[in-house]
Amino acid sequence: MKVTVTSSSGKEIIKGGLELADSATVADLQEAIHKRTKKYYPSRQRLTLPLQPGSKEKPIVLHYKKSLKDYTDGNAGNLTVVFKDLGPQVSYPILFFWEYLGPLIIYPIFYFLPVYQFFGYKGERVIYPVQTYALYAWCFHYFKRIMETFFVHRFSHATSPLSNVFRNCAYYWTFGAYIAYYVNHPLYTPVSDLQMKIGFGLAVVCQIANFYCHILLRNLRGSGSGGYQIPRGFLFNIVTCANYTTEIYQWLGFNIATQTVAGYVFLVVAASIMTNWALAKHRRLKRTSLLAVVTMRTLLSERRILSDLGLNQTTSVFLHALSCCFSWTLITRHMHILSDCIGSIDKSRRIESNDIDVDKLFDGKEGRPKYPRRWVILPPFL
Repeated sequence: MKVTVTSSSGKEIIKGGLELADSATVADLQEAIHKRTKKYYPSRQRLTLPLQPGSKEKPIVLHYKKSLKDYTDGNAGNLTVVFKDLGPQVSYPILFFWEYLGPLIIYPIFYFLPVYQFFGYKGERVIYPVQTYALYAWCFHYFKRIMETFFVHRFSHATSPLSNVFRNCAYYWTFGAYIAYYVNHPLYTPVSDLQMKIGFGLAVVCQIANFYCHILLRNLRGSGSGGYQIPRGFLFNIVTCANYTTEIYQWLGFNIATQTVAGYVFLVVAASIMTNWALAKHRRLKRTSLLAVVTMRTLLSERRILSDLGLNQTTSVFLHALSCCFSWTLITRHMHILSDCIGSIDKSRRIESNDIDVDKLFDGKEGRPKYPRRWVILPPFL
């Protein structure tokens, strides 16, 4: 198979193209590009199918696990792909490690070391119990985040642009120093014991709940599998992004206990960012739910077809196992071929993607399922 690699402008990136085996995958193509141009390692590459001139559609991104033949259209011997350089990349665990390490180191500096003498404050500093508990809560939170990064989280994407390391570190490290400066300040005025206990109590409960939410998210898919799944169980039954909800309320508890302007500024900024993430994830999961319903209906249609053909349960199980070896595209294609071969069967049972009215799919009428009502992130407001 000959693969032509071009830029978005149509200029050929690799002169003469690449010759690959007919059984080659997208990952094989990425490795071949890397061998020809060393700086373009696979995670730095974005390969898409070319669009027609003037088209406003989003290009189809080639998945590294799929065969190149899955993307050929009637001409299996040739394929043209559009190459985009994503720039230097870094793995997500490394990105999160560095952004969380900063606050974990910076905050104790303001608690243990006499840094305030550099800001004009002389004399001995009185440390209140709330400042000590705040140190424990802060360090536990970021230590937990680092441990979750390496042992709990599973990432949909392998890498992130290197520039995100500097942006995220600037965000977390700056706010870490900003909050630590005021919570540990010599002129800090502590809140009442009751308010402190309520605040830290809320923070502890939300920390535990947040960890459990991350465990549920981890168990949604196996190791190495990508894609998005709809989370269920615990707080996810009422909130789409329960992990963000518990994160926000955890910081609310911390600020109730410490009560600084810096802390509340961070809370507002963080809540705004996570709310935008939650709204995008909510929309994405509703589309994922749409695909899940279509897939389930296709499988039910297949089961009815097998029943009409008189095939037993063992044969059905064998066919399902065989179908798992193929991509979703191939499963759908073979289902249509099977349906065409048994035209005597009621054709109304076939599932065609263009027969589905997206706007009506989750209205709960005429036997259609209804999308579960959930808050997005902050009950009862959003």
